[in-house]
Amino acid sequence: MNIYKYDIVFQEVPDHVSLAFYVCGCPLKCPGCHSPELWTEKTGTPLTTELLQQLITRYRGRITCVLFLGGEWHETELCHFFKICHHNHLRTALYTGLNEVSARLLENLDYLKTGPWVRALGGLDSPATNQVFRDLRTGKILNHLFQHNTKEPSL
Repeated sequence: MNIYKYDIVFQEVPDHVSLAFYVCGCPLKCPGCHSPELWTEKTGTPLTTELLQQLITRYRGRITCVLFLGGEWHETELCHFFKICHHNHLRTALYTGLNEVSARLLENLDYLKTGPWVRALGGLDSPATNQVFRDLRTGKILNHLFQHNTKEPSL
């Protein structure tokens, strides 16, 4: 599994500072995608167990979550990486353009963003979005946390 880059991000997983990996080889190629450089599998460098552990160690105490932007097409490797994250007491998150992912991925994740990018509907910060950000531990949809001046929906 190749990654184009990694970064520390603050907005993608509410209430968490995340180590984010941008995974190469996205088969979806959504029109208007903000990261078409991720479409090619051969770009980037391999994410190894050693590199993941080195980065977790480097950022220990500063990150609380590890986020993969894509990668669901590498299910076995991704689940292995999620287990390493959990072993290091970090939450796990996945952003996918799919509407659903496998049960195996779900059982290894804490947070999941689903839904393809549709320019007319906008991203998670849009009330009209088709995308859903869910806390898998509670089952709650957390889209309201991305939208300014929006309260949590009452049940």
